[in-house]
Amino acid sequence: MENSFTLVTIFGLLFTLGNVGPQAEAARAFFVFGDSLVDNGNNNYLATTARADAYPYGIDYPTHRATGRFSNGLNIPDLISEQIGSEPTLPYLSPELNGQRLLIGANFASAGIGILNDTGVQFVNIIRIGEQLQYFRQYQQRVSALIGPEQTQRLVNEALVLMTLGGNDFVNNYYLVPFSARSRQFALPDYVVYIISEYRKILLRLYELGARRVLVTGTGPLGCVPAELAQHSRAGECAIELQRASALFNPQLAEMLSGLNNELGADIFVAVNTNEMHMDWINNPQQFGFVTSKVACCGQGPYNGIGLCTIASNLCLNRDIYAFWDPFHPSERANRLIVQQIITGSTKYMHPMNLSTIMELDSRV
Repeated sequence: MENSFTLVTIFGLLFTLGNVGPQAEAARAFFVFGDSLVDNGNNNYLATTARADAYPYGIDYPTHRATGRFSNGLNIPDLISEQIGSEPTLPYLSPELNGQRLLIGANFASAGIGILNDTGVQFVNIIRIGEQLQYFRQYQQRVSALIGPEQTQRLVNEALVLMTLGGNDFVNNYYLVPFSARSRQFALPDYVVYIISEYRKILLRLYELGARRVLVTGTGPLGCVPAELAQHSRAGECAIELQRASALFNPQLAEMLSGLNNELGADIFVAVNTNEMHMDWINNPQQFGFVTSKVACCGQGPYNGIGLCTIASNLCLNRDIYAFWDPFHPSERANRLIVQQIITGSTKYMHPMNLSTIMELDSRV
């Protein structure tokens, strides 16, 4: 982190001197959109139950305080920021996101949201994906006032973008309750086709707003998280219906992204196969240094998968040996394994290329 701290210090000095030219853009901007897997605190500023703003969340974060990240420590965007040599992006709603900090990028993600606007309705006040994109447009207007529209467009075009959506459209919509509205409207295969078509519109809008390097994560193995094991598993096996949803969604997402790239004539969208990344350590936790990939570190009930992670929950002593932090979210150490595959993974995990290849290609431009 020392190098990134130095870079941002110099970056701030250049800005203060009014020389916000090419050399001040050395740090690649990073933008994050999506749900609780990548939210780093936006929901703290909203009246919603979808928040991670109390102990024991953040127990292993550098400040040992809850930040709004659904993690014991760092989440996936934090770890990607480390890898690209940048400071972590601030939540867009944070009052600290101003001045030169805007040029580092921003995190627009909000826990509970999905591809569809009716996903996560029980959380009431969350930043749905259309609103996240509106905030991205507003962000660009704010940056234009600082460095001008041409430099702003360049910053956005050269930025790295992370988009994480889809899981909640099953967990907090289609399968939220028996006979949900969407499950009565669509058979599962038809529902997947529908949400993929809606996701395509979202990604095209993101492209229209200037994004040119976008990592798009699939869903993890939805039926294997402790919350689903607690409800549906007798002997630790993954929940069949939710696994069926993942198996339908992820290949169609990858196919849609490939089609978009062909249509746009460039590798704009990169498919991140988080399902395969998770299954590596779910199937063989000991090989990756975990004692379990079924029981959450923080929670209660079977597999610590019932309810929320709170001060009253069971809490493991060593978070590094648990693949799941809470009933739904990976631990920081599991997130590090995911990000390592994002950086260096083969085409089994990253298609058409991994992030280190992207960084190498883009450094030549």
